[in-house]
Amino acid sequence: MIESMFHLHLPILEKLLRPMIVYLFLIGFLRLFGKRELAQLNPFDLVVLLSLSNTVQNAMIGDDNSVTGGIIGAFALLAINWLLTLVLFRAPKLNTVVEGTDTILIRHGKPDEAAMKKESLTEHDLMSVLHKQGMNSFSEVEKCVLESNGTFYLEGVTPNLGEIHRREILDLVRSLSAEVKELKVLLAARGATG
Repeated sequence: MIESMFHLHLPILEKLLRPMIVYLFLIGFLRLFGKRELAQLNPFDLVVLLSLSNTVQNAMIGDDNSVTGGIIGAFALLAINWLLTLVLFRAPKLNTVVEGTDTILIRHGKPDEAAMKKESLTEHDLMSVLHKQGMNSFSEVEKCVLESNGTFYLEGVTPNLGEIHRREILDLVRSLSAEVKELKVLLAARGATG
C-alpha cells in the first residue's frame, strides 16, 4: 500500500513541467477572455472557473495519482506562480502585458458603453455591482473601475466644499426654525394662562 501511494508513474521532470505548462496557458487564456471570468458576475462565470480545475486536472498530473506526484505537482504550481510574480514585480511593463489594464466603466455618473461592451458587461451586471456596494443608481458613482485582477473599484460622488457648507447651513436653519416654533408655542401658552 505504501509503495502505491508514493511510487511515481511518470518521470519527475514531466511531473514538474505538466502543471507549469498548463498554468501558463491558463494565465494566457484568462487574459485573452477578459477580466469578466475573474469577476464572477453571474453563476455561469463561477461554473466556468470551477470546471476549469477539473478540466485541466489530468493534463497536470497525467496518469499519476500518487501522493508523491501530487506533492511534486503542487510544488511546480507554487514555484511557477512565485517565479512569475517575481518576474512581474521586477518588470512592471511586462505586468501590464500579462495582467492587462484597468477598465473604467463609469465616469461622473455615466456608464461608458464602449468599455462595457469590451468587457461583455450589461447594464444589469453593472447595477448588480453597484447594489453590492450600497449604491442604487449610476448617478451616485463618480468612478467605477474593473481592475485587471477582476475586482471592482467604486468611488461614490462626493459633494464639493460649497455643497457641504450649504447643507450644514440648511440644517442649522431648520434646527433654528424648529426652536423658534417651540418658543412661540411656549409664549402663546404663557400668554393664554397669564
